[in-house]
Amino acid sequence: MTTQASAAVGAEVRATARALRTLVVPSFTLESGEVLHDLRQAYHLDGALNAARDNLVVVFHALTGTPDAAGDWWKRIIGSGLALDTDKYAVLVPNLLGSCYGTSGPSDYPDERIQGETPRGPFPAITPRDQARFAAHLVEALGVCDVALVTGGSLGGMVALEWTATFAGRTRATVALAAPAAHTAHAIAWNAVQRAVLDAAGDAGLAVARQISMIAFRSEREFEARFGRSVGPEGRFTVESYLDHQGKKLEARFNTASYRTLLDAMDAHDLGRGRGGLAHALRSLRGTVYAVGVPGDQLYSADVVRQWAELAGAEYREIESHFGHDAFLLEHEQVGAILREALQGAARADSRRDVA
Repeated sequence: MTTQASAAVGAEVRATARALRTLVVPSFTLESGEVLHDLRQAYHLDGALNAARDNLVVVFHALTGTPDAAGDWWKRIIGSGLALDTDKYAVLVPNLLGSCYGTSGPSDYPDERIQGETPRGPFPAITPRDQARFAAHLVEALGVCDVALVTGGSLGGMVALEWTATFAGRTRATVALAAPAAHTAHAIAWNAVQRAVLDAAGDAGLAVARQISMIAFRSEREFEARFGRSVGPEGRFTVESYLDHQGKKLEARFNTASYRTLLDAMDAHDLGRGRGGLAHALRSLRGTVYAVGVPGDQLYSADVVRQWAELAGAEYREIESHFGHDAFLLEHEQVGAILREALQGAARADSRRDVA
């Protein structure tokens, strides 16, 4: 980590409801070998680092998530007295590389110019491994060598697994929720359909792509219980109106190019790439690892999660929910209990090592 990058910690920009901080990374080499320059890493940090700087929790967001987990999508999990207790832990949530909430992404290319008149080319393909390694610049700039817990759901879970595989021995506990160890053909197919919509309609296709993803994110059980065959005042099925609403909401807050970049990153996810295969990579994970499945998840089935948990020798837990894949965002009590268990288990392991 350079002095220039370290000095940038604490700079703030206004990108979401709360002020974001940003770190400037002068140079970053992607897994592909391509080198990017002067990248921004946006983040939120809630709570304070202790004197030993060993109480950091890193949370990675999902596909269209923001770094404001404590103020938004995990506000019942992160905070004083909650599962990720900000009276005890400093909770860091970076905006993933390629996203559009303050971190460098496709919206910065190719219009922005560097080194005089040399234009930046199109934003390159990235992987969850790139996203984990990019976030490491931020963790290092904070002066942290040992992370108490790294966690995330869906894409965030993939990045959490990549973090633990890449930085062996630097994370005491990992909780990957509703995430595979390598992207499955079924999940790639869901992304391919969304990509086809974007190809056909461009920016106008983002709302439709979101509608497609919502069908994968939620379960048949929830849709039947919530909507059934009910019809709204305008004569449309209420489930159609719901999907329209979700599409418009994302269209208003997200970037089409970032959406596609992150879909591609998900498809590139393979923990075993360059590590001797998936089984070897999973067996090599260090610290306490929790794999969390959701019965009824149409995107990454509980069986998919259980299978990699067995290969890794990980603790397997389930979230019981009618929501399907999105349960990691909505079942706060169950998710919180698993995170508490992981932190307590890591603390007990630390105590045993200290006694030994």
